[in-house]
Amino acid sequence: MAVVLHSSPIFWTRLAAVIFSCVAFSVAVHGGQLSHGTGDWCIFCWAFGFAGSLLVILVELFGLQTRAPVSWKNFPITFACYAALFCLSASILFPLYYLKGSVGQSQTRDYRIVSTVFSCLATIAYISEVSMSKARPGEVAGYMATAPGLLKVCETFVACIIFVFVSDPVTYDRHDALKYCMSVYCICFILSAIIILLCIGECTGCLPFPFARFLSSYALLAVVLYLSATIIWPIFNFDPKNGGTKNRPSNCSNAQGLCVWDKNMAVSVLTAVNFVLYLVDLIYSSRLVFVNA
Repeated sequence: MAVVLHSSPIFWTRLAAVIFSCVAFSVAVHGGQLSHGTGDWCIFCWAFGFAGSLLVILVELFGLQTRAPVSWKNFPITFACYAALFCLSASILFPLYYLKGSVGQSQTRDYRIVSTVFSCLATIAYISEVSMSKARPGEVAGYMATAPGLLKVCETFVACIIFVFVSDPVTYDRHDALKYCMSVYCICFILSAIIILLCIGECTGCLPFPFARFLSSYALLAVVLYLSATIIWPIFNFDPKNGGTKNRPSNCSNAQGLCVWDKNMAVSVLTAVNFVLYLVDLIYSSRLVFVNA
């Protein structure tokens, strides 16, 4: 089996991402003294990026794109976008939990600083790969290389972060309105994930209805659902009349990482972010329907 080496900018970018992510999780595991929870998440983010990028490089080196069980027009950029978001989250959460409040010099702190630096470098490398791989105006490319496809990745990622915040500890089970918000997050996440899987597996043509019309209809539904969640979640978490807490508790200042109030505030912000993402997605999807028509 011949090895095909394409010395292109995107190849070297992927190779840099492999090295940076490998160093990040290797140093953290070796001397970071991480605890379970956030530490496991950060290790997963870096290992996910390392393993996936290495797989993409090997497939392209051996020219196995046509034998891959996925659409190679959609898979590499989808993975790179997820890896960029995962490493970005690790670059934020890791220093927040393991460097915040750390004073003085110690070998463990030095290891954690090195992991943070290489996590940031890996994030930059993955963002660069996405920028080089995305579709240009007038270019024929896979759906996931277009703006709506990349938006789907961002929407599912934001939903994953929301799931992390609302589940540790569980903060949505004290009122039916909060359970409704949780159902909104789950429904939209599942449908967006299905769309991504259909595109990666090149199964969009198997649907009994036009894919473009399905995208616009789903985007409209998601906008309506997320608009309601954007209003309801803050009301039942921060309005004292509905059992919420308006002011940030004093003990949150001494907490490692984020306290419950901070997590609820983060969910409020992320819900609004996903609402905007779905709104932009709706605009793109509607244009796609009109152009096809």
